[in-house]
Amino acid sequence: MQGPVQTIPQAFSSLKRQGFIRQFDAAQRLNLSEGELIAAHINRDVFLHALSQPDLSAVDVNGPQTKSECAETFAADELSALRLRPDWHALIASLEPIGEVMALTRNASCVHEKIGVYQNATITERVGVVASGNIDLRAFYSKWAHGFAVSEMTSRGRQHSLQFFDISGVAIHKIYLRENSDVKAYQSLAKQFADDSQQSGLYTENPVPKSPEQADQQIDLQALHQAWAALRDTHDFFSLLKAHGVSRVQALRLAQPKFVQQVHCAEVLRVLTAAAAREIPLMVFVGNHGMLQIHSGPIHKVWYAKPWLNVLDDSFNLHLRMDHIDTAWVVKKPTVDGLVTSFEIFDAQGDAIAMLFGLRKPGQQELSAWRDLLDEIQETQQACAA
Repeated sequence: MQGPVQTIPQAFSSLKRQGFIRQFDAAQRLNLSEGELIAAHINRDVFLHALSQPDLSAVDVNGPQTKSECAETFAADELSALRLRPDWHALIASLEPIGEVMALTRNASCVHEKIGVYQNATITERVGVVASGNIDLRAFYSKWAHGFAVSEMTSRGRQHSLQFFDISGVAIHKIYLRENSDVKAYQSLAKQFADDSQQSGLYTENPVPKSPEQADQQIDLQALHQAWAALRDTHDFFSLLKAHGVSRVQALRLAQPKFVQQVHCAEVLRVLTAAAAREIPLMVFVGNHGMLQIHSGPIHKVWYAKPWLNVLDDSFNLHLRMDHIDTAWVVKKPTVDGLVTSFEIFDAQGDAIAMLFGLRKPGQQELSAWRDLLDEIQETQQACAA
C-alpha cells in the first residue's frame, strides 16, 4: 500500500471488519510484508496494558477452518506490538519458564505447528538448536533481522505471541501462547528483551535473488555421482551440493537412478495416509532460510480439503498446499547405518516445501516399514511409466 506507516493500522482494521483474514493474507492485500504490518502496530503502552488482559489459547492461525470458526477467532479489534532487541539465541534460551506454547514455522507452501516447551537451547558457530522433545528446531540466526512480542484481541480473548522476521519482513518463526502458558513469564521476557527503540515502522531490504543454476553440461557428473555414493551421513548432503555447485533439485535430477526417482506430486497424500494407517513414525521437516522445524513421531489424522493437505493431531499440525508442489522425489543417501530414504517435495522455484523421513536416530538403521512404503511408491511410478 502507499502512504505513511500511520495509515496501516486503520487499513488493517478495515480489512478485519470485512471478515476473517489472517495477518499473512492481510499483509499481502495491503502490499506489505508481515513484518511491516506488525511493526506498524508498535505501541509500548498499549502492549504492556494488553499483558494484563486474559490470553487466548493457541489456535491454528494458518490452516483451514470452518467459516464460523474463522469469524469467531479473527473478529479482532486491537493489535499491538513491542519491538525486541536482536539477541536471538538468548531470547530463545529464555523461553522455558513460559511453559507450553505452539511453535510455528512456515514457508510459502507449508505450515508446521508443534506444541511443547522450549528447552535445551544451544548454539554453535552456524546454527542454534532447540531439542526438547516436541520442540525440535534448527535456527539460522544470521537470517533473523526483526522480532516482536505481539498482542492481538479477538472475540475469544487476547492472543499473545512472539514473531520473528528476516530483513525483508518475511516471517521466519512464530511462538503462540496457549491457555496454560505462563503469561507473567511472557511479560517478564518481553520487558527483558524490549529494544530501546520502539518507533513504529520497519526498515526492510529486498530479498537477495537466488543465484541461477549452472548449466547441466557444466556439472562433473562422475564426480557428483562418486561423492553421492561416498556419503556417510545425511547431514553431509548440503556440503556435497555446495562442493559441486548444484542446487538440490538439480542434484536430484542428475543423480543416478539407484539413488533418486521422481514420482507424481500427489503421492505425498498417499505417503502421509499410509504412514498414519500403518503407524509408521515419521520425521517431518519444514523450514525456510532462517528456521527448520521437525516433527518426530507418529501421525494420526490426515485430512485433505483441496488444496490443503493436513495433519491434525493433538500436538502436531501440518498444512500443505498441494497445488504448490512442482516436483516430488524418493531419495536415497548412503550412511554408516545403511541407506536412508526420504520423500522430498519442491515448488516451481526449486525451494524445498517439506521432507519426510522414517523416524530414526544415528546408529540405527532405517525403519523397514518406511522403506517398504516408498518402494511401493516407486513401483507404482514405474508401472505407470511402462
